[in-house]
Amino acid sequence: MNLNITIIQHDIVWEDSNRNFNLLEDKIALVSDSVDLIVLPEMFHCGFTMKPEQVALTHGGIGNEWMQKMADFKKCCILGSLVIVEDGKFYNRLYVHFHNAEAVYYNKRHLFRMGGENLVYEQGTEPLIFQYKGWRIKPLICYDLRFPVWSRNQNDYDLLIYVANWPESRRDAWMTLLKARSIENQCYVIGVNRVGIDSTATYTGDSLVFSPKGEELLALVDSNDRIGEVQINKDKLDQFRDKFPAWEDADDFMIIS
Repeated sequence: MNLNITIIQHDIVWEDSNRNFNLLEDKIALVSDSVDLIVLPEMFHCGFTMKPEQVALTHGGIGNEWMQKMADFKKCCILGSLVIVEDGKFYNRLYVHFHNAEAVYYNKRHLFRMGGENLVYEQGTEPLIFQYKGWRIKPLICYDLRFPVWSRNQNDYDLLIYVANWPESRRDAWMTLLKARSIENQCYVIGVNRVGIDSTATYTGDSLVFSPKGEELLALVDSNDRIGEVQINKDKLDQFRDKFPAWEDADDFMIIS
């Protein structure tokens, strides 16, 4: 069972949702019609801003309408994070839109305190695992990558996805941790990052896809706007887990706060 995935490594226009929607729409028009899943970076419509009041969208508003339009256009699933305001609070919220099912979402758990994200955004409390075409998929956001307990596979997902605005200054950590997550969780891992420059940092992309064995399946490491395509195979994953069932010896745990 294969899943055809397209990742879009995007140079985000700072705090300009309409411009980013238009640029991404042009890119998505180039994506193969055989795509099953399109992955966009964190805050793909505005960049990693600490002024959410200037860019915030509403739940079910134009950001969701645009994502649904793209999912319907390519008859696929599309995911990425938006800045959302709800009941006077701001969220870094990852949405998953489907061509033929109701959208689901995840609020970022680990807020990047070194950039002040924890001061302006609300912390998420619930993980998300969704089912799609026979795959169990867990999406997370950027700084979540540094916290393996939150990513820990309890034999409940097959594909782990991180969307990010991860700066060049910490690119080694990004690349190393993505590979580590694939090996320790015996799953496919996708990391989609932005490129370009915002008000505080430079981003070099380094969007990557790893196999459950830590093999590099796709690497966009040239700091340019790029569209990457990769196919992953569920049968190979199941065979590897059956042959090397390290997951059966993992420690049981429960996150209580």
